[in-house]
Amino acid sequence: MSRALAVLLGVGAGCLVGMQAPINSRLGKTVGSTEAATISFLVGTVALVLILLVVRGGVGNLGDVGRAPWWALVGGLLGAVYVSVALVAVRTLGASGLTAVVIAGQLLISVAIDRFGLLGIAKQQIGVSRVIGLVLLVAGVALVVRK
Repeated sequence: MSRALAVLLGVGAGCLVGMQAPINSRLGKTVGSTEAATISFLVGTVALVLILLVVRGGVGNLGDVGRAPWWALVGGLLGAVYVSVALVAVRTLGASGLTAVVIAGQLLISVAIDRFGLLGIAKQQIGVSRVIGLVLLVAGVALVVRK
């Protein structure tokens, strides 16, 4: 995949994530927050199973899940925490405020993952440009969430 295509797909996925919290929040007002998070994951699970069946013609390599390290299995749990927090926090922060703080959190932990080579990612040095980028991001978040 080219870098340009990866960037475009990433921006598109980011747009979908930006829409996710307000959509789930609206559902939460109708059925409750935990119920909305549950429905969100059920719909996503059904979609992924259908994709597996159509694209892969079966369940693919799901039988190999036991070979993965234990920590590789908690991604869904982390997603559940994110969705649950986001659908409530968006009511206070708004979509842009929530997105700003989430991106800040994602970038901060990502820099730590890169720096220390955590979770199977190769170590990367953290240069001055990344530090400046983090400082600017934090400043941007402060501007977006302030009243």
